[in-house]
Amino acid sequence: MHPTRLFHWDDEAAMLDLIDRVAFTRLFLTTPDGPRVAHVPVLVTPARTLRFHLANTNALVPHLDGATALALTEGPNAYVSANWYVDVRGAVPTWNYLCVEAEGPVRRLDRSDLTALLDALSARLEPRVGEDWTRAKMEPPRFEAMLNAITAFELTISELRGTCKVSQNKSEAEIKGVLRGMATNGADDMADAIRAARA
Repeated sequence: MHPTRLFHWDDEAAMLDLIDRVAFTRLFLTTPDGPRVAHVPVLVTPARTLRFHLANTNALVPHLDGATALALTEGPNAYVSANWYVDVRGAVPTWNYLCVEAEGPVRRLDRSDLTALLDALSARLEPRVGEDWTRAKMEPPRFEAMLNAITAFELTISELRGTCKVSQNKSEAEIKGVLRGMATNGADDMADAIRAARA
C-alpha cells in the first residue's frame, strides 16, 4: 500500500465493491519454487470471502489449499502530468490509482461449489457484455470435461488494505487542471473517482 497515510483507504464496503465490480484479480503466493502470481476472475460472497478458480496446470494449484495468499485488485488508474498543475515549477508528475489487497487463508472447494461458482460468475458477468451465456448451452460431457480441468478455491479475508490516490493533496485549482487533462486523455474512470472522493 502507499506509504502516505493520506492515500490509505479504510472504507471496507467500498473496497469490496471495487473487487466485485472489477471481478478480476492477481493472486500471489510464495511456493517451493518461489513467488508466483495467477490472474483469476473473482466473486465476492456475502460471507466476505473471495471465490475463484484456476486451471489444474497452474503453478499455484498444488500449494493453495491451506496457504495464505494475497489477492490484488486494481481499479481505475491514470498518469498525472505536472503540466496540469497551477505551479508547474513546484510539481512533479505522478500516478493516481485505486487498488485493494485482500489477504487470507485459502481452502479448496468441492465440485458442487465449483459448478455454483461458474454459474454465479456467468450470471454476474454476461450482462456486462450484453450476453446471456449459461452452461445450459454446452454439451453436458464437454462441461464435465471442463470441470475436471479446473479447481475452485475460497480466500477468507483476514486483512483488507486499500489505496485511494485521487489527488487528495491538491488544491481545487489544481484539481480543475487535472480533470481537464484527464478529459483530454480519456481517463474518465479516474476523473469520476476524483470527483466522487471530493463530493
